[in-house]
Amino acid sequence: MSRLVDLSHVVHDGLVTYKGLPAPKLSEYLGYADSSGRYAPGTTFHIGRIDMIANTGTYVDAPAHRFEGRPDVSALPLASVANLPGVVIDAGVDARAITAAALAGRDLRGCAVLFRTGWSRHFATDAYALGHPFVAEDAAQALVEAGAALVGIDSFNIDDTADLRRPAHTHLLAAGIPVCEHLTGLDQLPASGFRFFAVPPPIRGLGTFTVRAFAIL
Repeated sequence: MSRLVDLSHVVHDGLVTYKGLPAPKLSEYLGYADSSGRYAPGTTFHIGRIDMIANTGTYVDAPAHRFEGRPDVSALPLASVANLPGVVIDAGVDARAITAAALAGRDLRGCAVLFRTGWSRHFATDAYALGHPFVAEDAAQALVEAGAALVGIDSFNIDDTADLRRPAHTHLLAAGIPVCEHLTGLDQLPASGFRFFAVPPPIRGLGTFTVRAFAIL
């Protein structure tokens, strides 16, 4: 029997995903009490409202996140973010730069390649942004050459945030490979043999948006 594994952080009011960016604000547009007079007795509804930047929680970057005029999240083919064969690369707990050597001997063509670092345990804390693991430029180039379909990581950023060139984003998104950041729960996955999903809603004009990432084992 197959099993579903949730790989997403829960989004809530005030959540700090990326230090320096605003947290989401959740509010009530229509509450149960206010809706009671609009329907039959005992029938109520709730309509919520959220003010949120696109880089919140676990999210996927489309090429438009990095390159003006390239496909946004509404233009991502479902085949690029859903039902992908998954591969986990165990980078080691608290690894820093993940180089191309970590990919040696792995067949990555057409796969969602997920880097497991264990860093997600720091999510929503001040430690999350400090000395976080990232994918080095040579590894990003190797992923493109290997034909990876999607690349994800359970860390603050797929790039070293001290490197303002953002080479991992640049190489991957230039090749049309979506990037999924702020994953969690990768310790529940095997090295391979699962299917991966990280599907954003088809919102035109956004290069990034929150997803419910999960795996089927």
